[in-house]
Amino acid sequence: MSEYTIKPLSTETWDAFARLCEKHNGMGFGQCWCTWFHPRRKDVGLDADVEAGRPYKEFLVREGRSHAALVFDGDVAIGWCQYGPPAELPSIFHKKEYEAGLESPLDYRLTCIFVDRNHRHEGVAAVAVQGALDLIAQAGGGVVEAYPQDTAGKKISASFLYSATRSTFEKAGFGYERPKGKNHCVMRKTVPPA
Repeated sequence: MSEYTIKPLSTETWDAFARLCEKHNGMGFGQCWCTWFHPRRKDVGLDADVEAGRPYKEFLVREGRSHAALVFDGDVAIGWCQYGPPAELPSIFHKKEYEAGLESPLDYRLTCIFVDRNHRHEGVAAVAVQGALDLIAQAGGGVVEAYPQDTAGKKISASFLYSATRSTFEKAGFGYERPKGKNHCVMRKTVPPA
């Protein structure tokens, strides 16, 4: 396995992120460019001036409103884990069910993990999660939530694993909180400041 490095998503790493997105047709799900979990464009005061997909993601990155740990193999981005505070990433699946069971506030959520198809099954998702946790620690730490697939040992298509698996987060030290939706769960970890 190659020696991977982590860099934060920023204007400096945008081109590498964009190449990975373009290679994978904008990340599927209607070419969302990893914007589905962000506020809708109208909710941040944007209209047709900034189109959905790539232009909106680039706007969010330039404005400092989109965070991710990018996994690099040399100079090539091969994966990422998107993270941010709930106000930055308010759109989650099964939100009513989630909010009904919420007992204490959180500081960050991990919403989307993506790995280049040529690097799957190499541990890149775990590297991306740890990279996000390290960047959160550098920003002061806090309570972090994730909403992975609870596969119960079943094989699931990678196209449905946008938030990785429960076992990935258990290995990263997250604790199981409760189910969310049909096949997902809520997991938490407190990250101390670096």
